[in-house]
Amino acid sequence: MREKKVQSGYNFAFLDEQSKKEIRRRMLKAVAIPGYQVPFASRELPIARGWGTGGLQLTMSLIGPDDILKVIDQGSDDVVNAVNIRKLLVLTTGVRTTEDTREATLIQTRHRIPEEPLEDWQILVFQVPYPEPLRRVEPSEVKTREMHAEADYSRLWVYLYEDIVRWGEITIGAQYPVMVNGRYVMDPSPIPRWDVPRLNMAETLYLFGAGREKRIYAVPPHTRVEPLQFTDYPFRVEDFRGKQCALCGSADTYLDEIIDDTTGARRYICSDTAYCAKRRRLKEEAGENA
Repeated sequence: MREKKVQSGYNFAFLDEQSKKEIRRRMLKAVAIPGYQVPFASRELPIARGWGTGGLQLTMSLIGPDDILKVIDQGSDDVVNAVNIRKLLVLTTGVRTTEDTREATLIQTRHRIPEEPLEDWQILVFQVPYPEPLRRVEPSEVKTREMHAEADYSRLWVYLYEDIVRWGEITIGAQYPVMVNGRYVMDPSPIPRWDVPRLNMAETLYLFGAGREKRIYAVPPHTRVEPLQFTDYPFRVEDFRGKQCALCGSADTYLDEIIDDTTGARRYICSDTAYCAKRRRLKEEAGENA
């Protein structure tokens, strides 16, 4: 869809060209060293840090006049964070937007990977609040830099082991640590475990931007991404067996649990709202044609 005309008085995609060039250089380094956190000079934007400024700066540096943009937050195109980021990008670029994952060339996301498979001509940009996977075990930024340089992840392994001892399983939900290309442990942003396997050997370029923490990292296409796990306690995704979407009937997508405030009844709906709507539309068309 084509939205409002471009706001005058601003550079294309808000950032100045020198800033875009510098951020693209950092992205190239991140792509060359998968999983490595590349520092960058995070710019001031007309939204507060912590509301997606890292991902937004990456998107602003990449977007071109012919791109088709999709912005989602927790799988939804219509929540306040996604709507405001989309408005800012449209007002400063005039690009087309879409809710259809298969149509978008550039997707900015917070906390989800779309359900539909992505292709090699698409780029997915993640908004990242906390990029450091070792923060659970080490508060010092200097020490975590040393641990990454020496590939010393023993304390993180101990943390996972102690979790199993205490609870009988690894209890990390979102931000599950992964090993990228057999070298760097990476925080895949707060995506659910359901989405972690989609990072492995994917067709798409994944870019991660943390504006407040001033870090960029990447998973290039066809890169090994393996969740940390023990042989006798393997990684597993969320279990939705016996549940299905109350709207489209899907039983193979990531579901959000909804509790009715009045009755206390539970129901589940697809987290990816655009995919859910597409499934309902296709079912209705199939019913009309039957």
